[in-house]
Amino acid sequence: MTEGYRSVFRPGLFAGQVVVVTGGGSGIGRCTAHELAALGAHVVLLGRKLDKLQHAASEIVADGGRCTFHSCDIRDEQAVQDVVQAIVLALGRIDGLVNNAGGQYITPLEKISAKGWDAVVATNLTGGFLLARECYLQSMQANGGAIVNMVADIWGSMPGMGHSGAARAGMVSFTETAALEWAKSGVRVNAVAPGYIASSGMDHYPPEAGAMLKEMRQTVPAGRFGNEAEASAGIVFLLSPAAAFISGSVLRIDGARPQVRMGWGQVAAPADAQQRAAVKPFDGFHRYQAPRLFDGSTQ
Repeated sequence: MTEGYRSVFRPGLFAGQVVVVTGGGSGIGRCTAHELAALGAHVVLLGRKLDKLQHAASEIVADGGRCTFHSCDIRDEQAVQDVVQAIVLALGRIDGLVNNAGGQYITPLEKISAKGWDAVVATNLTGGFLLARECYLQSMQANGGAIVNMVADIWGSMPGMGHSGAARAGMVSFTETAALEWAKSGVRVNAVAPGYIASSGMDHYPPEAGAMLKEMRQTVPAGRFGNEAEASAGIVFLLSPAAAFISGSVLRIDGARPQVRMGWGQVAAPADAQQRAAVKPFDGFHRYQAPRLFDGSTQ
């Protein structure tokens, strides 16, 4: 490919740094890994499916970046300890962690089993804690670093995904606590909270959810879905030196969606709002693939 990632950040910003991205084989994680690699980082992808990790890594290498990958179930404490040790032994240190891995399914609270609840909490909360703790203990405690955790639009609840909402709220609290406890080691800990992002994660929802997903943009004041590059830009900023005095914060990337209140009427921006720079999509990811649900269009 002749075209590369169109990042707004300066070239070489992360040169010489090692950044771990969990869930890096698809969606926001894949996009973020591409951007970090394009900015000079050696990106280490973690996930459960080797084929997805290998594919994303091959894309990054083909684009001129540096990338390695490891299969790891982040819910397994020993596996997490071992993979972080392997990364530090191979590359010397870990400068940044993007705790992106997660997942959930749509179901009302009364139908969630204990097993289903535990699985979602383990993936969206416990796994992120384990990765952050090990990166801190095995590298960042001595060398400093930055961690960005993934949460979600939990403000005003997450109906239909109560297990995920509870886990993400827990991750917000963990972010704040870790920012306080680990500041003495020169470690910053923040989170990003994407709203409705047109990412490959949407392809995992059942077909019957398609109509609801397509209509969600009507509840976003910006009048559209966000994209992976817009989420990645927030993550990269929080990892960057420009965020040196930001820790314990949550950056919402949601087009003002949580501000919507009943009775306000039509909140989505009008069709001609694309002429306004504030709501025009940032088209940064040169390998972006829209969810199959939208057939290539998110507008």
